Amino acid sequence: MVVTRFAPSPTGYLHIGGLRTALFSYLWAKKNGGKFVLRIEDTDKARNSQEAADAILKAFSWLGLDHDGEITYQSQRDDIYAKYIKQLLDEGKAYKCYMSKEELTELRETQMANKERTKYNGKYRDFDGTPPAGVEPVIRIKAPVTGEILVKDGVKGDVSFQAEDILDDFVIARADGSPTYNFVVAIDDALMGINEVIRGDDHLSNTPKQIVVYEALGFELPKFYHVPMIHNSQGKKLSKRDGATDVMAYKDMGYTPQALLNFLVRLGWSHGDQEIFSMDEMKNLFNPQDINKSASIYNTEKLDWLSSHYIKNTKNDELAQLLTEYGLVLTSHDKREILLDELKERAKTLKDLADLTNEILATPHSYDAKASKKAFKEGFSDVLNTFASKLTAADSEDLHLPVDYHNIMETVVNEMEIGFGKIGQPLRVALLGKMSGPGLDSVMAIIGKDETLLRIKNAIAANS
Repeated sequence: MVVTRFAPSPTGYLHIGGLRTALFSYLWAKKNGGKFVLRIEDTDKARNSQEAADAILKAFSWLGLDHDGEITYQSQRDDIYAKYIKQLLDEGKAYKCYMSKEELTELRETQMANKERTKYNGKYRDFDGTPPAGVEPVIRIKAPVTGEILVKDGVKGDVSFQAEDILDDFVIARADGSPTYNFVVAIDDALMGINEVIRGDDHLSNTPKQIVVYEALGFELPKFYHVPMIHNSQGKKLSKRDGATDVMAYKDMGYTPQALLNFLVRLGWSHGDQEIFSMDEMKNLFNPQDINKSASIYNTEKLDWLSSHYIKNTKNDELAQLLTEYGLVLTSHDKREILLDELKERAKTLKDLADLTNEILATPHSYDAKASKKAFKEGFSDVLNTFASKLTAADSEDLHLPVDYHNIMETVVNEMEIGFGKIGQPLRVALLGKMSGPGLDSVMAIIGKDETLLRIKNAIAANS
């Protein structure tokens, strides 16, 4: 059974790169009928934030990425880590190092002056003398000093690390007894049965150290997949400006979970030329061995295109429910279907949809200057008054659909022998306060006869 995990550190919010890793791990587990577990790596007590931990869980809930079993918190597993530290000490696979900070600093400076790689020199590796007084020791693991460590990676292939180049006897427990990252990650993954680890390739350099821990404790190695980073359009590390922001900010911007997840699954993975994936399709088709070896490029236009697709294909009942978060109550609006059918063809995000809806439903109290100059030319009031009089005369029972209002516009055009622009432009600005927007006949059908007449009256009064 495939068991994957996502293990964020609650020192900041969940960002796009982390979410993509979580998604890949989730899909691979679900495809194989396995488990996807969530572990909060909160051993860094100085930098941990409960608010950040809560935000991670909130993001998972919004996106519908359900984890299996209880959430594991590393801060609650100190006894487990202490047990394995003692085991390694008892077996002679780890040792206490009494080197002071001053000694370590002096060693590094000497190595740098000699243009050597800075590393611990193994001073206490086989020490059996009397420990220096007043120094609380750290615990170091005995790492191999020669040979290679081979990482069998499902994305990058075999990656070889020379022990002498990347390893020294790294610290597995600090002087205060707290365990270090590479030590606890290996233990947790092993004890939690994680047998497939999907993570960013910024962790690749940590993997040899974790393999040292696995082997020292006799744990079976998982399969590793190191996923290349997400870059901006210039091929550089993603910044907040490019989209490396809190995942929940995407909710605030009006993106749906479906659009965001579909966008992310295509950052570094593909299935032929297919662009649109339902969650079921993602689960059925995803395989981490198909992840690209090169960095993926973040493309806001692609996200907007996907978001637009999902909005167009969402049922109006669901859209109305989603728009309640923007203060819009459309569930009982008698022209809801016309409204949403018209606007969801134009909206990129739910926020766009909400803004477009408000532009129609809210009576304009000002008019765009440039649009007014173009629309409210000499004679415009005669055209609008003629239209208003015919609309007033029309039976409200006969005014339900856009075509009903369009027919009245055509009557005015024909009787006054004017081009359609002569009525369309002033009427549009009167109704919406600007020149752009959806079809006029749809706008009038949505706001109704009385509101249409009110807006025409206001526009004539303000611009005559």
